[in-house]
Amino acid sequence: MDDLIISTVSQGLLWSIMAMGVFLTFRILNIADLSVEGSFPLGGAVAAVLLAGDHNPVVAILAAGIAGMLAGAVTGLLHTKLKIPALMAGILTMIALYSVNLRIMGKANLSLLNIDTVYTGLAFLHLSSNLTTFLVGLIIALFIPLLLYWFFGTEIGMALRATGNNLQMIRALGVNTDHMLLLGLMISNGLVAAAGAFIAQDNGFADVGMGVGTIVIGLASVIIGEVLFGAKDFKNSLISVVLGSVAYRIVIATVLYLGMPPNDLKLFTAVLVGMALSLPLFKAKWDSRKAGAKCCESTASAKHSSPAL
Repeated sequence: MDDLIISTVSQGLLWSIMAMGVFLTFRILNIADLSVEGSFPLGGAVAAVLLAGDHNPVVAILAAGIAGMLAGAVTGLLHTKLKIPALMAGILTMIALYSVNLRIMGKANLSLLNIDTVYTGLAFLHLSSNLTTFLVGLIIALFIPLLLYWFFGTEIGMALRATGNNLQMIRALGVNTDHMLLLGLMISNGLVAAAGAFIAQDNGFADVGMGVGTIVIGLASVIIGEVLFGAKDFKNSLISVVLGSVAYRIVIATVLYLGMPPNDLKLFTAVLVGMALSLPLFKAKWDSRKAGAKCCESTASAKHSSPAL
């Protein structure tokens, strides 16, 4: 049971990198970027090919991140220069990346068994495989949010956040919003591709179809994190994304442990995300009812306390 808990939390920490990439486009830029479903396996494919060629695992992860940034740049250029809607631009990039990933790997699946990865590089610590994955996940789940928090505190980062908040206002202040959108999509897809590299090394293979449902998993992590842990400010939002990713993995592991057929997992995830997205509406209705009830109580008490004429 302890191994299951450690493995579940480790997976949540690793997938939190991808969730942060989805968070940047979904919450910061207000864009539903479907290209992440192509950039995630792209990162895994690039990392797997480099690792199979005896390259350093860290170099493979950095190369995967750069490849993801190039994929995000394609989506950004389609959206900003060719004026294709962001949703459609992401779909076009996602479809194109399927063929690109096949070209990179040369086949649909590339095994990483008996190949040195970022996890085997920590063998000198003499930890179990689950604890090694947990340690790597914990390090990157601390480092990436700190890096993002620092970046979005810079002038460029604040301009990027303002672009998502009010496009017309930041454009009136002289900021090139096309450049900001392009930069945001590049950072987002770079993080998603890096997550794909980490996940592929943890799974022991890279597969061309490993990105299916990535956007839903990312949205689930973001929404669950916001509902459970709040999003008062940017720092709290980043923490909520990480914790939301872990919480999502715990929920999935729990329902599988209780006997849910794995074939129903995608359906359960879709229902879970739909419920999480609708929670703010139900919360607002509940708050309005409580406010109305308090108003009626105060009115009634005022009538009873007022002197008769």
